[in-house]
Amino acid sequence: MEDFQVCDRDLPDDLLSQYLQAEAVAVDTETMGLLPFRDRLCLVQLFCPGFITVIRIAKGQQEAPNLKQLMEVPSITKVFHFARFDVTQLQHNLGIQVTPIFCTKIASKLARTYTQKHGLKDLIQELEQIELDKSAQSSDWGNAANLTDEQLRYAANDVRYLLNAKDKLIAMLKREERYSLAQECFQALPVIVQLDLLQYKDIFEH
Repeated sequence: MEDFQVCDRDLPDDLLSQYLQAEAVAVDTETMGLLPFRDRLCLVQLFCPGFITVIRIAKGQQEAPNLKQLMEVPSITKVFHFARFDVTQLQHNLGIQVTPIFCTKIASKLARTYTQKHGLKDLIQELEQIELDKSAQSSDWGNAANLTDEQLRYAANDVRYLLNAKDKLIAMLKREERYSLAQECFQALPVIVQLDLLQYKDIFEH
């Protein structure tokens, strides 16, 4: 029996009430590709201690009210790895304005300057001594009703360790006196997402 729950289109009311009690929620998405205007959102994964939920998003779906409520509540930190991509997908596909945000990829780049390996697999391998199976990473997420157990386990594992990684990265950032800088980066992400959605490129360049 899997230790995560799969649901369709939105977070059920009973699970929403549980997630709303958390201080932080780990979030990830699976899509058909990397371009939000072309490639649709297929899954949203959530984790807080005791709960992992995989939400299957239907083709053409434009809202998920309970998920939106959770993602926009200001008292709960939403933890992503490469938040720029996931926040863009949630905003473009479901009209969700995620706040507040913590990005473990940004935190890793600011804290782990001794390495160039900031992907989720390398980060979790170092911080949690767990090797993630990424074999299902590049697969067809579009047929939501017929996703394999391997795909669903992969999706669930992408959020399973993020909260622990966040805590360890915060400790490293504080030690290196870069935590305030990281927070400013996180606060800037909604502006960067808006620029991405308007398809601006390199506006800070000469």
